[in-house]
Amino acid sequence: MDQYYVNDDAQTKGEHEVHRESCSYLPKNKTYVGTFSNCKEAIAKAKTIYTNVDGCYFCIPDCHTR
Repeated sequence: MDQYYVNDDAQTKGEHEVHRESCSYLPKNKTYVGTFSNCKEAIAKAKTIYTNVDGCYFCIPDCHTR
């Protein structure tokens, strides 16, 4: 189980990236999403906070789509 956060600052294309707590790119301005067994669950929960979300290329590449 990993803890996930969503970046409160949108990327240049408008998406809010979801990160694992251990990510070296974890932003300072973030919202706790929860503890999940996989990134797909974290992305689904983050979509209740922001409609446009994507997984971090570095820490959850399986959920990175853009």
